[in-house]
Amino acid sequence: MWHEERLLVDGELRDAGGGGVFETVNPATEEALGVAANATEADALAAVAAARRAFDTTDWARDHEFRARCLRQFHAAMERHLEEMRELTVAEVGSPVMLTHGGPQLEAPVASVKWVADMMDDYQWTEDLGEVEAYGGLHRRWIEREPVGVVAAITAYNFPVQLNLAKLGPALAAGNTVVLKGAPDTPWSALALGHLITNETDIPPGVVNILSSAENSVGEVLTTHPDVDMVTFTGSTATGRKIMAAASATVKKTFLELGGKSAYVVLDDADVEGAAAMSSFMICTHAGQGCAITTRLVVPQSMADTAAEVISATLAAIPYGDPTDPGVMMGPLINARQRDKVHNLVTAAVDQGATLAAGGKRPDHLPVGYYYEPTVLTGVGEDDLIAQEEVFGPVLAIIGYEGGDDEAVRIANNSIYGLSGAVSSADPERARAVARQIRSGTISVNGGLYYAPDAPFGGFKQSGIGREMGVAGFEEFLEIKTLAEPAA
Repeated sequence: MWHEERLLVDGELRDAGGGGVFETVNPATEEALGVAANATEADALAAVAAARRAFDTTDWARDHEFRARCLRQFHAAMERHLEEMRELTVAEVGSPVMLTHGGPQLEAPVASVKWVADMMDDYQWTEDLGEVEAYGGLHRRWIEREPVGVVAAITAYNFPVQLNLAKLGPALAAGNTVVLKGAPDTPWSALALGHLITNETDIPPGVVNILSSAENSVGEVLTTHPDVDMVTFTGSTATGRKIMAAASATVKKTFLELGGKSAYVVLDDADVEGAAAMSSFMICTHAGQGCAITTRLVVPQSMADTAAEVISATLAAIPYGDPTDPGVMMGPLINARQRDKVHNLVTAAVDQGATLAAGGKRPDHLPVGYYYEPTVLTGVGEDDLIAQEEVFGPVLAIIGYEGGDDEAVRIANNSIYGLSGAVSSADPERARAVARQIRSGTISVNGGLYYAPDAPFGGFKQSGIGREMGVAGFEEFLEIKTLAEPAA
């Protein structure tokens, strides 16, 4: 299988300091695919130093046309190696190959790099504020937008190509230099990008540095080093809190895309069977390993039994198993630890009084691989652990309500999270009105799909700070400088 095992530091593909490695495992077979360089604290320090030098001493930050050309080279390189990247993604991530075609697991994020390069062509880097009279004279004022500096990017395992490119693309387009640390469960997905950058683009040494590591000390360097100007992180809210605290000592800019416990709100005039079927497909997407997946179905109590029946029947018909099979919709969880976490949360939900309508265990027909049955729980209380904790597995909690739209909105907002959500109603205006009351960064109204390179993505509350993708995501990587001079 095509892959890269080495780090990218200062334009050189190299082994980790001391030659240390760690295994990357196929979650569908539980077999080791191979090894990746296990970066040390010294490697992280070298990467930060290279990024600092490249930002401070080269024209990368100022040459917009050169950056756009390099990004287009990077996009073309990924297009040439798309099938190798697809094979790698399916094997290392455990994602069904179905999700790599046109969706967020591979092809869409690759296309987003071209989108951001094209966006640069028309972007207004300066803005005229006109003249102002002060102290007896006229003064001309304007704004210039410039890169933040050295960006440390730390990503999660679930959609690694998407997450890595959603940070690399706009950060580089804005003129920053980057140290990217891929998730330890999916190191090859990050290191492959370093291979392409080194061999098939003109991106200068030090502009992009890519690390893989199983050592916590590497992340500590990236979040605390005074030469790092910004940290962008995707992962759990618990880790996001630690990163925010670590970055505060040097008052770094932070972008955090964190957890979610998104609600799918079904109103009393909705097609409950259609909404239930949609919920079934959602929780099976990448085995529920998505922060924006709707994992709470908030449905009128009178419709709850119907919803549970439809969901159970739908899940029974959804094919899951070998992710290399193009007909499979759901693959394994990433590792045994995550599978155990999912099962423990399901067990706790039953102990709290929920009823297991489907699933709830490791599938008998898949004795190898980190699989878990698609699971539905009914009779869930809105404050139960399963309704509040991010599970990150194929588990749906059905929560009934009695009090109309306001009650449904209140339950949907009863969460520390606010990443995504959905609303279903026969009346589009009613659905939009409810969607506007839900405190989440993205909302699907009657099945609408928002995911695209131009659509900002991010959360309210403890789902994060800032937005990724779109012009808003690009501008997260910019500083605004206001200048003034006497008017002529």
